[in-house]
Amino acid sequence: MFSFFKKREISPEPPEIYVDIHSHFIPGIDDGARTTEESLLLLKRMSDLGYKKVITTPHIMSDAYPNTPDIIRKGAESLRISIEENGIDIKLEAAAEYYLDEAFYDLIRKDEVLTIADRYLLFETSYVSKPLHTEALIFEISSAGYTPLMAHPERYRYIKDPKKEYGRLRDLGVMFQVNINSFGGHYGKHAKSLASFLSDAGMIDFLGSDTHHIKHTESLREVRETNEYRRIFLRNKIRNNELS
Repeated sequence: MFSFFKKREISPEPPEIYVDIHSHFIPGIDDGARTTEESLLLLKRMSDLGYKKVITTPHIMSDAYPNTPDIIRKGAESLRISIEENGIDIKLEAAAEYYLDEAFYDLIRKDEVLTIADRYLLFETSYVSKPLHTEALIFEISSAGYTPLMAHPERYRYIKDPKKEYGRLRDLGVMFQVNINSFGGHYGKHAKSLASFLSDAGMIDFLGSDTHHIKHTESLREVRETNEYRRIFLRNKIRNNELS
């Protein structure tokens, strides 16, 4: 009998992602884990999800989280000791998530930045309004010898014309890290829609957990079982495991 309904195509099993490049595990220095115990619980959950390595990225934001490379390195070293003592099978490295504010100019010009694999500089902007000097700051990142990597581009509500605006950022040499949980609607319909756009356009370079608390790890498990997550790997070259 002829059916007016098409069976939904199921994408093949995605490759395992062993490296996460965006999280907030160092306790007490930003809006992520508050205590070492909470950090260890989150890291155990990440290990259970199959991650072998996390590159944690505390916020550096002059007015809210004035972290420094020294604060982050010391926090990461202390957490590594706790990971070993508790027998958690995961490797921890540290970089940072930079907010593009005026203070960032001084940091990049002095080369006082923490980057991923000494190459990628992870940055974010206001969620609501595009900073006036975004392109100039991106130029500063590139001029310093780093690859600008935009954190969760799908979450910026000022993106109204994704083809044009994301295309312009790509022309400037920006790579994109999309949050896995965006595909499950964790950050709302707008973020989910833009995440799907980036996936279909083949613009995703890295996937991130952006883990702050336990609900993020619970959502990760669910989203990674969906067909929408599988579809990411059909059109995008996901580079996480290159950093293992």
